[in-house]
Amino acid sequence: MNDNQIEQDSLKAWLLAARPKTLTGAAVPVLIGLALAWVDTRSYLAVPFNWTPAILCMAFALLMQIDANFINDFFDYIRGNDDADRRLGPLRACTQGWVKISSMKRAIALTTCIACLVGLPLVVYGGLEMILIGLLCVVFCFLYTTHLSYIGMGDLLVILFFGIVPVCVTYYIQLHTCTWQVFIASLACGLVIDTLLIINNYRDRDNDREDGKKTLVVEIGAQATEWLYLGLGVVAVLMGITFWMNGHVLAFLLPVFYLLLHVLTWEKMRRINYGRQLNSCLGETARNMFIYGLCVAIGLLLI
Repeated sequence: MNDNQIEQDSLKAWLLAARPKTLTGAAVPVLIGLALAWVDTRSYLAVPFNWTPAILCMAFALLMQIDANFINDFFDYIRGNDDADRRLGPLRACTQGWVKISSMKRAIALTTCIACLVGLPLVVYGGLEMILIGLLCVVFCFLYTTHLSYIGMGDLLVILFFGIVPVCVTYYIQLHTCTWQVFIASLACGLVIDTLLIINNYRDRDNDREDGKKTLVVEIGAQATEWLYLGLGVVAVLMGITFWMNGHVLAFLLPVFYLLLHVLTWEKMRRINYGRQLNSCLGETARNMFIYGLCVAIGLLLI
């Protein structure tokens, strides 16, 4: 896309800065948590499914993802990591001049505040512990880009904040408990979402090494990363056997479709190996993880 066609601080510029394609990563864990909660509230007639906190959970997750994208855009520009000549990934708003630096600062502050205001009513449904969880989400949203992604903790944070936390908390708000089956489902979800970070860092491994960014990919090398990418999807689907154990056979079988797509993307990833062409694998991975979320949710709801 020609940056000359984009007016600074325009609606189009902010849409690009928000990175709408990444929002599936925030939506999928909440979707799975809601599907699990819906099924279990049907089993316990005294515990009705509440749509208000369900909507608030989804809105909070989406807003935090947009906030994380703004923060990443801003701080990577400040660090000089988004040099337009070296960058292999999609173009970024601050680097391209689509958004003023001062405007991005205000957008980060505003989005953070709105996310907190949206999440605050969840205290009514989940208790005061929701405040602590919300604060942790905000703090680690900043720490990820500014520090933790540089010391190889990115994958752990993805599994935690795009798997365990959103799935378990979304479920907990509805039923005020969390089962080991829900935890396994949340962990599987986190592994699937992490494939997006893996392919992103796989593409950027040489630039990250030069910048002193010690991602997991930089530490273990390209070949091991390729097998890790494949393994995350395989393990996630196999962990779905817990759905089968609870009588939800389709929630285990339908994600096999995701796995087939995941394997095809993996083969393409190995074939391309390096460069901007890997962005197509990034897009496919985002699609695949969304399909995984739909397959699990549909499988749970059908039986």
